[in-house]
Amino acid sequence: MAQPAIIIHGGFFSESSQSNEIKIAKQEALSKIVKDAYQFLQNHTALEAVVYAVELLENDPLFNAGTGSQIQSDGRIRMSASLMDGITKKFSGVINIENVRNPIRVAEKLMPYDDTVLGGEGALMFARENGFEYYDPTIPQRIKEYEAKKKSQALGTVGCVALDVHGNLAAATSTGGKGFEIPGRISDSATTAGNFCDENCGVSCTGVGEDIVRVALATKIVTRVSDGQTIQQSFKRSFDELKPFEGFAGAIAIDKNGNIFHQDSFPTMVFASFDGSEMLVFN
Repeated sequence: MAQPAIIIHGGFFSESSQSNEIKIAKQEALSKIVKDAYQFLQNHTALEAVVYAVELLENDPLFNAGTGSQIQSDGRIRMSASLMDGITKKFSGVINIENVRNPIRVAEKLMPYDDTVLGGEGALMFARENGFEYYDPTIPQRIKEYEAKKKSQALGTVGCVALDVHGNLAAATSTGGKGFEIPGRISDSATTAGNFCDENCGVSCTGVGEDIVRVALATKIVTRVSDGQTIQQSFKRSFDELKPFEGFAGAIAIDKNGNIFHQDSFPTMVFASFDGSEMLVFN
């Protein structure tokens, strides 16, 4: 039996664009969610737990995923989410889905199918056929930003990695986009560049999606751990690949031994972790 462990992130926090009160609110929200998700993990699989945690994050308008997602340049909200199981190495996701409450739940629903990644209208049609009701994720703050042509400086994405009592790992990531992007843009969150897991390590990323895709960050970290590097060594080498072009990224991870790790190229990623004995909340 393994000691369960869990880590969640809420993207990057920009002190220049958000008040200290919001920062504190995000820290408190992450602390509550990680405790809740850890309790859930005690009696559920890692796969179920990461979906549960990300759903809680999607439901909190403080974070840019699900409710509170960014508005794109055409005035519409499109969300993406993905899920990966370390045992089966099966990956599922939705890309640019609209008008659902929890994209991560749609990704979860896709996992048993042969076609596990759907985008746009196809993803929405699948969601409706499987009972996901209409939901508008827009909040007043996003409308104000859009009308003022003011893009939020907080790079939002939420994610979770968990290790369950059986030693199984899973990773999940969800995003509301970067705001004002060209409709149809695809970032890292619903790809294996931003969310990846095998039996040795699980990783969820946040930051500039194009930078993360450029180095296949999540996949590189996990592959290097599986090839024998420590989680610290793997993170250092993978993040070094971002330096030549000043890539903006952060990542959270857990390995099969329960080691929890995170790293970012800009030190304001907000995250929380818990392993049953110690909880960390940062920034």
